[in-house]
Amino acid sequence: MKLGFVSAILPDLDLESVLAFARDSQFSTVEIMCWPVGKAERRYAGVTHLDVDGFDPAKARRVRDLCSRYGVSISGLGYYPNPLVAPESEALVYIEHIKKAISASAMIEVNQVNTFIGRDPSSPDERNWELFDRRWPAIVQHAEREGVRIGIENCPMYFTKDEWPGGKNLAVSPRSWREMFRRIPSRALGLNYDPSHLIWQQMDCVAPVLAFRDRIYHVHAKDAKVDRARLNDVGILATPLEFHEPKLPGAGDVDWARFFGALKSAGYDGPVCVELEDRAFEGSLEARKAGLLQSAAFLRPFLSA
Repeated sequence: MKLGFVSAILPDLDLESVLAFARDSQFSTVEIMCWPVGKAERRYAGVTHLDVDGFDPAKARRVRDLCSRYGVSISGLGYYPNPLVAPESEALVYIEHIKKAISASAMIEVNQVNTFIGRDPSSPDERNWELFDRRWPAIVQHAEREGVRIGIENCPMYFTKDEWPGGKNLAVSPRSWREMFRRIPSRALGLNYDPSHLIWQQMDCVAPVLAFRDRIYHVHAKDAKVDRARLNDVGILATPLEFHEPKLPGAGDVDWARFFGALKSAGYDGPVCVELEDRAFEGSLEARKAGLLQSAAFLRPFLSA
């Protein structure tokens, strides 16, 4: 397994500076954000370390040369919109950019893109699966043509009141993953697995690793701390940030020894990228870098054991 981080936490830096920090901090790989250039629509979104609009072989060579110069690989390109948003015109904008990310990933010979399935939070699952059947086959077919794998992150995207009641991502549980793969069985479609999102849903974050061992293409290392007293007060129907918070690996409720044991038993040897969303480490660029370094120090023994 290769230890890396998600570049969204370093929006202050350009691509070369991100790779230089990774090298100097002994990270092997980085998931590079490739949102469209412009204003962020939410926290950790809108970060563009690689602009895939107008991407061409010359730009791809520059990216490959930078990775070679710094000795750091790219684990995947990350872009996390809501392709199942109700307005078709809005969804098509997101879908076209996902396709651009897929093509760019093929050009830089990374062959991995991470994203969300999406969800219309105001509609029942049946309606959302109908949208999935209409919108996602073309995305997966494009990935197949390009020889790229898609890793769907299992974040429910249910944190704020505008995402009530169902969140903005369908692929949040083993049942939904089985349904996703039943509808589109292509091996181009897999998971970008983040154990923290199962923790706050009161689910076992380890058992699915073995059950979906052949579909886990990428891993996010993020922890979650559930405030049990607060949960007892507000209940599971409250917005999730009322009773839990994302934390650095080791500062929450994930059993990392058990989790890495399952990854190894599953034969997983891909990237494990720290996704830093811990507010205690967001005050400055130096604090965010320190959070990545602390996460790496915690995780390295599990990868080398």
